Amino acid sequence: MIWIEICAVLVIWLSVWSLIPRDEWWFRGADFPRLQILAIGMVALVGLLFIPAEWTLRREILLLGVIAAVAYQLKMILPYTPLWKKQVQKVEEAQFNPEQQISLLVANVLTPNDKYHLLLQQIKNLSPDIVLTLESDSVWQQALSQIEQDYPYRVPVPLDNLYGMHLYSRLPLNNTEVKFILSDEIPSIHTALTLPSGLQVQLYCLHPKPPSPTEAKDSTLRDAELLIVGDQIKDLDQSCIVIGDLNDVAWSRTTRLFQRISGLLDPRVGRYFMNTFHADYPLLRWSLDHIFHSTDFGLVKMKRLPHIGSDHFPIYVVLQTGRIFEQQQQALEQTAEDEQDAQEAIQDGIEKAEKEEKIVVDALAQPHKRAMESENRQ
Repeated sequence: MIWIEICAVLVIWLSVWSLIPRDEWWFRGADFPRLQILAIGMVALVGLLFIPAEWTLRREILLLGVIAAVAYQLKMILPYTPLWKKQVQKVEEAQFNPEQQISLLVANVLTPNDKYHLLLQQIKNLSPDIVLTLESDSVWQQALSQIEQDYPYRVPVPLDNLYGMHLYSRLPLNNTEVKFILSDEIPSIHTALTLPSGLQVQLYCLHPKPPSPTEAKDSTLRDAELLIVGDQIKDLDQSCIVIGDLNDVAWSRTTRLFQRISGLLDPRVGRYFMNTFHADYPLLRWSLDHIFHSTDFGLVKMKRLPHIGSDHFPIYVVLQTGRIFEQQQQALEQTAEDEQDAQEAIQDGIEKAEKEEKIVVDALAQPHKRAMESENRQ
């Protein structure tokens, strides 16, 4: 019985801990293992209900606490199961229009990983329109050079700090910029690609630092970078896709706020988690790699790809744009509180970047800085 009680206390504590609105990694870390917390909670719940032992006040209190904790964890993760309404409509075969489709492969390759052939084989088999590699350095750039003849449009950002990225495209790219929004160590790629139909799609490739004891001590810059991009997207009257390793899970408060601010949809909602990290530990996995898109896209195909020697699995998604999807799909409703929360998180990120990172924030973040200064003067 003692082990059941320990499990119950752990589940209750982690569930309450994750509700504390702090940015430090030791708080935000509780966002990630919700599936694992739920599994332990179910074990504790069954044990508290059915183990033949005396019913004491402590047991009753633990039972009520575990029921509340399990209910909360279910609330957070059920949207990413088939039990929930799909956020993105499936494109039926009769609706297929290749000129309106785009296929994307996103792979965090892990810089020291030397199993280049595994990713190259996936690219060869799938022939995606867009390939985004993360954590790719100059060695990876050389290894991937053999696909360059098939991908005439490229944006290389080789770095040795685990935040390099490379974008390969079969589709024409326009107005391409590599931005360092809140840190001179963390790049992002902003570009517009043109589908065969002629439609332009704005593409954002992101890989912010995670809150962890070995990376960033808190999530302030990660949250701010994501919300700065989301705030820009909301003002775009254009098709849009955001891809990358966001170092955040789909069900976190920041990612959900990003969706409401940006108006983008998540094709995983109503389907499955598509957990991509950690590739080597099946019991310790969650969704760190993401694809979000505007309401005019429907889903043709989505899957997690096999192991490539990295600590992440690659993901592959095929989308199709069309007015019918825009008419039938709705973005999450944004509230005035959402706007305030987003602006506060952005300002915190800008202040932290200028104080601790000792940089001048990127032009993408400057409008938020000016708005803050104007408000302070008033």
